[in-house]
Amino acid sequence: MKQSGPKGITDKQLIAAIEELGDKTAAAAYLGMNRRTLARRLERMREGRSADQRRGERVEFNEREDEVFKGRSVLWNPVTGEEKLEWIKTDRDKQKQLEALKEAAEALKSEIPKADPEPAPKSSNDDLCACYVLSDAHIGMLAFEEETGGDNWDTDIAEETLSRWIGAAVDAVPDAHTGLLIQLGDWLHFDGMVPETPTSKHALDTDTRFQLLVRVAIRTLRRVISMMLRKHQHVHVIMADANHDPASGAWLREMFAVLYEDDPRITIDTSADTYYAFQWGDVSIFAHHGHKAKIGSLSSIFAGKFRELFGATTYSYAHVGHLHHQQLKEDTMMITEQHSTLAAPDAYAAKGGYISKRSASTIIYHRKFGEVGRTTIRPEMLL
Repeated sequence: MKQSGPKGITDKQLIAAIEELGDKTAAAAYLGMNRRTLARRLERMREGRSADQRRGERVEFNEREDEVFKGRSVLWNPVTGEEKLEWIKTDRDKQKQLEALKEAAEALKSEIPKADPEPAPKSSNDDLCACYVLSDAHIGMLAFEEETGGDNWDTDIAEETLSRWIGAAVDAVPDAHTGLLIQLGDWLHFDGMVPETPTSKHALDTDTRFQLLVRVAIRTLRRVISMMLRKHQHVHVIMADANHDPASGAWLREMFAVLYEDDPRITIDTSADTYYAFQWGDVSIFAHHGHKAKIGSLSSIFAGKFRELFGATTYSYAHVGHLHHQQLKEDTMMITEQHSTLAAPDAYAAKGGYISKRSASTIIYHRKFGEVGRTTIRPEMLL
Protein backbone atom coordinates (compact mmCIF):
# COMPACT_ATOMS: atom_id res chain seq x y z
CA MET A 1 0.00 0.00 0.00
CA LYS A 2 1.29 3.48 -0.84
CA GLN A 3 2.57 5.20 2.31
CA SER A 4 2.88 8.86 1.21
CA GLY A 5 1.32 11.24 -1.30
CA PRO A 6 1.63 14.89 -2.37
CA LYS A 7 3.99 17.00 -0.25
CA GLY A 8 5.05 13.86 1.69
CA ILE A 9 1.71 13.45 3.42
CA THR A 10 1.35 9.83 4.59
CA ASP A 11 -1.86 7.84 4.65
CA LYS A 12 -1.85 7.88 8.45
CA GLN A 13 -1.54 11.68 8.47
CA LEU A 14 -4.40 12.03 5.99
CA ILE A 15 -6.70 9.78 8.07
CA ALA A 16 -5.69 11.58 11.30
CA ALA A 17 -6.57 14.96 9.77
CA ILE A 18 -10.01 13.73 8.70
CA GLU A 19 -10.69 12.28 12.15
CA GLU A 20 -9.51 15.45 13.90
CA LEU A 21 -11.42 17.91 11.73
CA GLY A 22 -14.39 15.66 11.03
CA ASP A 23 -14.70 16.75 7.42
CA LYS A 24 -12.85 15.77 4.23
CA THR A 25 -12.99 19.27 2.73
CA ALA A 26 -11.54 20.79 5.89
CA ALA A 27 -8.87 18.11 6.05
CA ALA A 28 -7.88 18.77 2.44
CA ALA A 29 -7.57 22.52 3.10
CA TYR A 30 -5.55 21.90 6.26
CA LEU A 31 -3.15 19.57 4.43
CA GLY A 32 -2.92 21.86 1.40
CA MET A 33 -4.52 19.33 -0.89
CA ASN A 34 -7.24 19.52 -3.52
CA ARG A 35 -10.53 17.99 -2.34
CA ARG A 36 -10.61 15.64 -5.36
CA THR A 37 -7.01 14.60 -4.75
CA LEU A 38 -7.88 13.64 -1.20
CA ALA A 39 -10.88 11.63 -2.43
CA ARG A 40 -8.74 9.75 -4.95
CA ARG A 41 -6.19 8.99 -2.22
CA LEU A 42 -8.91 7.53 -0.02
CA GLU A 43 -10.18 5.38 -2.91
CA ARG A 44 -6.69 4.02 -3.62
CA MET A 45 -6.22 3.32 0.08
CA ARG A 46 -9.48 1.41 0.20
CA GLU A 47 -8.68 -0.65 -2.90
CA GLY A 48 -5.13 -1.31 -1.81
CA ARG A 49 -6.09 -2.44 1.66
CA SER A 50 -8.84 -4.67 0.33
CA ALA A 51 -6.41 -6.36 -2.08
CA ASP A 52 -3.78 -6.75 0.65
CA GLN A 53 -6.36 -8.22 2.97
CA ARG A 54 -7.52 -10.72 0.33
CA ARG A 55 -3.96 -11.79 -0.40
CA GLY A 56 -3.17 -12.17 3.27
CA GLU A 57 -6.22 -14.21 4.16
CA ARG A 58 -6.86 -16.37 1.10
CA VAL A 59 -4.68 -19.25 2.25
CA GLU A 60 -6.23 -19.26 5.69
CA PHE A 61 -9.73 -19.75 4.29
CA ASN A 62 -8.76 -22.45 1.78
CA GLU A 63 -7.11 -24.45 4.52
CA ARG A 64 -10.34 -24.83 6.47
CA GLU A 65 -11.63 -28.39 6.21
CA ASP A 66 -15.30 -27.92 7.00
CA GLU A 67 -16.28 -25.70 4.06
CA VAL A 68 -15.39 -25.16 0.41
CA PHE A 69 -14.71 -21.43 -0.01
CA LYS A 70 -15.43 -19.59 -3.23
CA GLY A 71 -14.58 -16.04 -2.21
CA ARG A 72 -14.73 -13.26 0.37
CA SER A 73 -16.18 -9.74 0.27
CA VAL A 74 -15.43 -7.02 2.82
CA LEU A 75 -16.96 -3.59 3.45
CA TRP A 76 -14.33 -1.18 4.80
CA ASN A 77 -14.57 2.21 6.46
CA PRO A 78 -12.77 4.41 3.90
CA VAL A 79 -11.57 6.79 6.59
CA THR A 80 -10.38 4.56 9.40
CA GLY A 81 -9.70 1.44 7.37
CA GLU A 82 -11.72 -0.64 9.82
CA GLU A 83 -13.60 -3.72 8.62
CA LYS A 84 -17.36 -3.19 8.96
CA LEU A 85 -19.00 -6.20 7.26
CA GLU A 86 -17.74 -9.47 5.79
CA TRP A 87 -19.35 -12.02 3.45
CA ILE A 88 -17.87 -15.51 3.08
CA LYS A 89 -19.01 -17.13 -0.19
CA THR A 90 -18.99 -20.91 -0.50
CA ASP A 91 -19.41 -23.18 -3.48
CA ARG A 92 -22.72 -24.94 -2.71
CA ASP A 93 -22.29 -27.73 -5.26
CA LYS A 94 -18.79 -28.63 -4.11
CA GLN A 95 -19.89 -28.32 -0.50
CA LYS A 96 -22.68 -30.84 -1.10
CA GLN A 97 -20.23 -33.21 -2.80
CA LEU A 98 -17.79 -32.91 0.10
CA GLU A 99 -20.51 -33.63 2.65
CA ALA A 100 -21.78 -36.57 0.61
CA LEU A 101 -18.31 -38.11 0.38
CA LYS A 102 -17.82 -37.68 4.13
CA GLU A 103 -21.13 -39.41 4.82
CA ALA A 104 -20.25 -42.22 2.43
CA ALA A 105 -16.83 -42.68 4.01
CA GLU A 106 -18.34 -42.88 7.50
CA ALA A 107 -20.93 -45.39 6.33
CA LEU A 108 -18.28 -47.55 4.69
CA LYS A 109 -16.10 -47.53 7.81
CA SER A 110 -18.94 -48.45 10.14
CA GLU A 111 -20.82 -50.95 7.99
CA ILE A 112 -18.41 -52.76 5.66
CA PRO A 113 -15.84 -55.28 6.90
CA LYS A 114 -13.92 -57.22 4.26
CA ALA A 115 -15.96 -60.02 2.79
CA ASP A 116 -15.18 -63.62 3.67
CA PRO A 117 -15.04 -65.86 0.57
CA GLU A 118 -18.30 -67.65 -0.19
CA PRO A 119 -18.17 -71.42 -0.71
CA ALA A 120 -17.96 -72.33 -4.40
CA PRO A 121 -20.57 -74.62 -5.98
CA LYS A 122 -19.50 -78.23 -6.45
CA SER A 123 -20.19 -78.32 -10.17
CA SER A 124 -21.17 -76.07 -13.06
CA ASN A 125 -21.65 -75.97 -16.81
CA ASP A 126 -18.47 -74.39 -18.16
CA ASP A 127 -20.16 -73.30 -21.40
CA LEU A 128 -22.78 -71.11 -19.76
CA CYS A 129 -22.80 -67.57 -18.41
CA ALA A 130 -25.83 -66.29 -16.49
CA CYS A 131 -26.26 -62.54 -16.98
CA TYR A 132 -28.29 -60.83 -14.24
CA VAL A 133 -29.54 -57.43 -15.43
CA LEU A 134 -30.70 -54.91 -12.83
CA SER A 135 -31.73 -51.51 -14.12
CA ASP A 136 -32.76 -48.35 -12.29
CA ALA A 137 -33.41 -49.70 -8.80
CA HIS A 138 -33.70 -46.13 -7.45
CA ILE A 139 -33.13 -47.12 -3.83
CA GLY A 140 -34.25 -44.17 -1.69
CA MET A 141 -37.07 -43.09 -4.00
CA LEU A 142 -40.56 -42.53 -2.60
CA ALA A 143 -43.65 -43.48 -4.61
CA PHE A 144 -47.15 -43.16 -3.10
CA GLU A 145 -49.65 -45.44 -4.81
CA GLU A 146 -52.61 -43.07 -4.39
CA GLU A 147 -50.65 -40.35 -6.19
CA THR A 148 -49.07 -42.47 -8.92
CA GLY A 149 -51.82 -45.00 -9.58
CA GLY A 150 -49.18 -47.71 -9.29
CA ASP A 151 -47.44 -49.33 -6.33
CA ASN A 152 -45.68 -47.96 -3.28
CA TRP A 153 -41.89 -47.74 -3.33
CA ASP A 154 -39.49 -46.70 -0.60
CA THR A 155 -36.12 -47.76 0.83
CA ASP A 156 -37.48 -50.78 2.72
CA ILE A 157 -39.59 -51.99 -0.21
CA ALA A 158 -36.62 -51.59 -2.56
CA GLU A 159 -34.31 -53.66 -0.35
CA GLU A 160 -36.91 -56.38 0.15
CA THR A 161 -37.86 -56.53 -3.55
CA LEU A 162 -34.26 -56.70 -4.76
CA SER A 163 -33.35 -59.31 -2.15
CA ARG A 164 -36.30 -61.51 -3.08
CA TRP A 165 -35.53 -61.05 -6.76
CA ILE A 166 -31.95 -62.29 -6.49
CA GLY A 167 -33.11 -65.31 -4.50
CA ALA A 168 -35.66 -66.21 -7.16
CA ALA A 169 -33.28 -65.47 -10.04
CA VAL A 170 -30.46 -67.61 -8.63
CA ASP A 171 -32.87 -70.53 -8.12
CA ALA A 172 -34.19 -70.20 -11.69
CA VAL A 173 -30.92 -70.16 -13.66
CA PRO A 174 -28.94 -73.29 -14.55
CA ASP A 175 -25.60 -74.03 -12.90
CA ALA A 176 -23.66 -71.71 -15.18
CA HIS A 177 -19.94 -71.37 -14.62
CA THR A 178 -19.99 -67.55 -14.58
CA GLY A 179 -22.50 -65.11 -13.21
CA LEU A 180 -22.38 -61.67 -14.80
CA LEU A 181 -24.09 -58.91 -12.84
CA ILE A 182 -24.93 -55.88 -14.97
CA GLN A 183 -26.17 -53.19 -12.61
CA LEU A 184 -27.18 -50.59 -15.20
CA GLY A 185 -27.01 -47.57 -12.90
CA ASP A 186 -29.35 -45.37 -10.87
CA TRP A 187 -28.89 -47.87 -8.06
CA LEU A 188 -29.31 -44.89 -5.71
CA HIS A 189 -32.10 -42.41 -6.37
CA PHE A 190 -30.02 -39.41 -5.26
CA ASP A 191 -26.32 -38.74 -4.97
CA GLY A 192 -25.67 -36.48 -1.99
CA MET A 193 -26.99 -34.62 1.03
CA VAL A 194 -29.65 -32.79 -1.00
CA PRO A 195 -32.22 -35.01 -2.79
CA GLU A 196 -31.92 -33.64 -6.31
CA THR A 197 -30.55 -34.75 -9.66
CA PRO A 198 -26.82 -33.92 -9.85
CA THR A 199 -26.91 -32.16 -13.21
CA SER A 200 -30.35 -30.57 -13.60
CA LYS A 201 -30.98 -29.98 -9.87
CA HIS A 202 -34.53 -31.33 -10.09
CA ALA A 203 -36.08 -32.02 -6.67
CA LEU A 204 -36.64 -35.72 -6.01
CA ASP A 205 -39.20 -37.59 -3.91
CA THR A 206 -37.28 -39.51 -1.24
CA ASP A 207 -37.94 -41.21 2.07
CA THR A 208 -34.52 -41.36 3.72
CA ARG A 209 -31.31 -39.56 4.60
CA PHE A 210 -28.21 -40.05 2.50
CA GLN A 211 -26.17 -41.98 5.08
CA LEU A 212 -28.97 -44.52 5.57
CA LEU A 213 -29.37 -44.73 1.80
CA VAL A 214 -25.66 -45.56 1.49
CA ARG A 215 -25.96 -48.35 4.04
CA VAL A 216 -28.98 -49.94 2.38
CA ALA A 217 -27.49 -49.64 -1.12
CA ILE A 218 -24.26 -51.34 -0.03
CA ARG A 219 -26.00 -54.02 2.02
CA THR A 220 -28.37 -54.92 -0.81
CA LEU A 221 -25.62 -55.08 -3.42
CA ARG A 222 -23.52 -57.30 -1.15
CA ARG A 223 -26.46 -59.64 -0.73
CA VAL A 224 -26.91 -59.91 -4.50
CA ILE A 225 -23.22 -60.66 -5.09
CA SER A 226 -22.97 -63.14 -2.20
CA MET A 227 -25.90 -65.19 -3.50
CA MET A 228 -24.40 -65.22 -6.99
CA LEU A 229 -21.07 -66.47 -5.59
CA ARG A 230 -22.85 -69.45 -4.04
CA LYS A 231 -24.31 -70.35 -7.44
CA HIS A 232 -21.43 -69.68 -9.84
CA GLN A 233 -17.74 -70.50 -9.97
CA HIS A 234 -16.91 -66.95 -10.99
CA VAL A 235 -18.80 -63.65 -10.72
CA HIS A 236 -18.05 -60.52 -12.73
CA VAL A 237 -19.70 -57.23 -11.74
CA ILE A 238 -20.42 -54.18 -13.90
CA MET A 239 -21.85 -51.12 -12.14
CA ALA A 240 -22.67 -48.57 -14.81
CA ASP A 241 -22.23 -44.83 -14.55
CA ALA A 242 -25.63 -43.09 -14.57
CA ASN A 243 -27.35 -39.74 -14.22
CA HIS A 244 -28.90 -40.11 -10.74
CA ASP A 245 -25.81 -41.43 -8.92
CA PRO A 246 -22.56 -40.72 -10.83
CA ALA A 247 -20.46 -40.07 -7.71
CA SER A 248 -21.96 -42.96 -5.76
CA GLY A 249 -21.39 -45.27 -8.71
CA ALA A 250 -17.69 -44.35 -8.66
CA TRP A 251 -17.15 -45.10 -4.97
CA LEU A 252 -19.29 -48.25 -5.16
CA ARG A 253 -17.04 -49.66 -7.91
CA GLU A 254 -13.83 -48.84 -6.06
CA MET A 255 -15.12 -49.94 -2.66
CA PHE A 256 -16.39 -53.32 -3.90
CA ALA A 257 -13.10 -53.96 -5.68
CA VAL A 258 -11.34 -53.58 -2.31
CA LEU A 259 -14.06 -55.48 -0.47
CA TYR A 260 -13.53 -58.61 -2.61
CA GLU A 261 -9.85 -58.18 -3.45
CA ASP A 262 -8.91 -61.36 -1.54
CA ASP A 263 -11.46 -63.53 -3.38
CA PRO A 264 -10.15 -64.73 -6.78
CA ARG A 265 -13.66 -65.86 -7.76
CA ILE A 266 -14.96 -62.32 -8.21
CA THR A 267 -13.91 -59.44 -10.43
CA ILE A 268 -15.23 -55.86 -10.37
CA ASP A 269 -15.09 -53.63 -13.43
CA THR A 270 -13.63 -50.35 -12.12
CA SER A 271 -13.48 -48.61 -15.49
CA ALA A 272 -14.07 -44.87 -15.31
CA ASP A 273 -15.70 -44.94 -18.74
CA THR A 274 -19.47 -44.85 -19.13
CA TYR A 275 -19.44 -47.79 -21.61
CA TYR A 276 -18.56 -51.34 -20.49
CA ALA A 277 -17.78 -54.69 -22.10
CA PHE A 278 -17.38 -58.37 -21.18
CA GLN A 279 -16.38 -61.38 -23.29
CA TRP A 280 -17.75 -64.90 -22.94
CA GLY A 281 -16.15 -67.10 -25.58
CA ASP A 282 -17.57 -66.06 -28.96
CA VAL A 283 -19.99 -63.68 -27.25
CA SER A 284 -19.40 -59.98 -26.54
CA ILE A 285 -21.68 -58.32 -23.99
CA PHE A 286 -21.88 -54.53 -23.65
CA ALA A 287 -23.53 -52.21 -21.13
CA HIS A 288 -24.41 -48.52 -20.83
CA HIS A 289 -26.96 -46.77 -18.63
CA GLY A 290 -28.57 -44.97 -21.57
CA HIS A 291 -28.25 -41.34 -20.50
CA LYS A 292 -25.51 -40.46 -23.00
CA ALA A 293 -26.64 -42.23 -26.17
CA LYS A 294 -29.93 -43.41 -27.65
CA ILE A 295 -30.58 -47.06 -28.31
CA GLY A 296 -30.24 -46.64 -32.07
CA SER A 297 -26.65 -45.36 -31.89
CA LEU A 298 -25.25 -47.73 -29.27
CA SER A 299 -24.21 -50.58 -31.58
CA SER A 300 -21.84 -48.32 -33.54
CA ILE A 301 -20.50 -46.77 -30.32
CA PHE A 302 -19.73 -50.15 -28.78
CA ALA A 303 -18.22 -51.51 -32.01
CA GLY A 304 -16.02 -48.45 -32.26
CA LYS A 305 -14.93 -48.27 -28.61
CA PHE A 306 -14.30 -52.03 -28.29
CA ARG A 307 -13.16 -52.70 -31.83
CA GLU A 308 -10.90 -55.64 -31.00
CA LEU A 309 -13.46 -57.42 -28.83
CA PHE A 310 -16.26 -56.82 -31.32
CA GLY A 311 -14.15 -58.19 -34.18
CA ALA A 312 -13.15 -61.29 -32.23
CA THR A 313 -16.70 -62.43 -31.37
CA THR A 314 -19.59 -63.88 -33.38
CA TYR A 315 -22.52 -62.80 -31.19
CA SER A 316 -22.84 -59.33 -29.68
CA TYR A 317 -25.42 -58.03 -27.20
CA ALA A 318 -25.83 -54.61 -25.60
CA HIS A 319 -27.84 -53.76 -22.48
CA VAL A 320 -29.21 -50.34 -21.58
CA GLY A 321 -31.66 -48.91 -19.03
CA HIS A 322 -32.57 -45.32 -18.09
CA LEU A 323 -36.02 -45.09 -19.70
CA HIS A 324 -37.62 -47.81 -17.52
CA HIS A 325 -39.36 -49.67 -20.34
CA GLN A 326 -38.48 -52.52 -22.69
CA GLN A 327 -37.30 -52.08 -26.24
CA LEU A 328 -35.30 -54.31 -28.56
CA LYS A 329 -33.31 -53.24 -31.58
CA GLU A 330 -31.33 -55.56 -33.86
CA ASP A 331 -29.01 -54.36 -36.61
CA THR A 332 -26.11 -55.85 -38.56
CA MET A 333 -23.75 -55.49 -35.61
CA MET A 334 -25.63 -56.58 -32.47
CA ILE A 335 -28.85 -56.87 -30.53
CA THR A 336 -29.42 -53.92 -28.20
CA GLU A 337 -31.96 -54.36 -25.43
CA GLN A 338 -33.42 -51.63 -23.27
CA HIS A 339 -34.56 -53.01 -19.93
CA SER A 340 -37.44 -52.18 -17.65
CA THR A 341 -37.07 -51.81 -13.89
CA LEU A 342 -38.34 -53.48 -10.74
CA ALA A 343 -38.99 -50.06 -9.17
CA ALA A 344 -42.45 -48.52 -9.12
CA PRO A 345 -42.93 -45.23 -11.00
CA ASP A 346 -42.62 -42.07 -8.92
CA ALA A 347 -44.88 -39.03 -9.19
CA TYR A 348 -42.78 -37.46 -11.94
CA ALA A 349 -43.01 -40.57 -14.12
CA ALA A 350 -46.70 -41.12 -13.42
CA LYS A 351 -47.71 -37.53 -14.17
CA GLY A 352 -45.67 -37.61 -17.36
CA GLY A 353 -47.37 -40.79 -18.50
CA TYR A 354 -44.15 -42.82 -18.29
CA ILE A 355 -45.79 -46.06 -17.20
CA SER A 356 -44.60 -49.54 -18.13
CA LYS A 357 -44.58 -53.07 -16.77
CA ARG A 358 -41.97 -53.82 -14.14
CA SER A 359 -39.52 -56.70 -14.43
CA ALA A 360 -35.89 -57.84 -14.38
CA SER A 361 -34.36 -60.58 -16.50
CA THR A 362 -31.59 -63.14 -16.26
CA ILE A 363 -30.18 -64.14 -19.66
CA ILE A 364 -28.22 -67.33 -20.35
CA TYR A 365 -25.37 -67.09 -22.85
CA HIS A 366 -23.58 -70.09 -24.37
CA ARG A 367 -19.96 -69.40 -25.20
CA LYS A 368 -20.42 -70.73 -28.78
CA PHE A 369 -24.07 -70.04 -29.57
CA GLY A 370 -24.97 -66.76 -27.87
CA GLU A 371 -28.27 -66.36 -26.00
CA VAL A 372 -29.90 -69.72 -25.28
CA GLY A 373 -32.44 -68.85 -22.60
CA ARG A 374 -33.77 -66.31 -20.13
CA THR A 375 -35.91 -65.90 -17.04
CA THR A 376 -38.04 -62.81 -16.46
CA ILE A 377 -39.33 -62.07 -12.97
CA ARG A 378 -41.97 -59.47 -12.10
CA PRO A 379 -42.45 -57.95 -8.62
CA GLU A 380 -45.87 -59.59 -8.16
CA MET A 381 -44.19 -62.98 -8.51
CA LEU A 382 -42.11 -62.25 -5.38
CA LEU A 383 -45.00 -61.79 -2.94
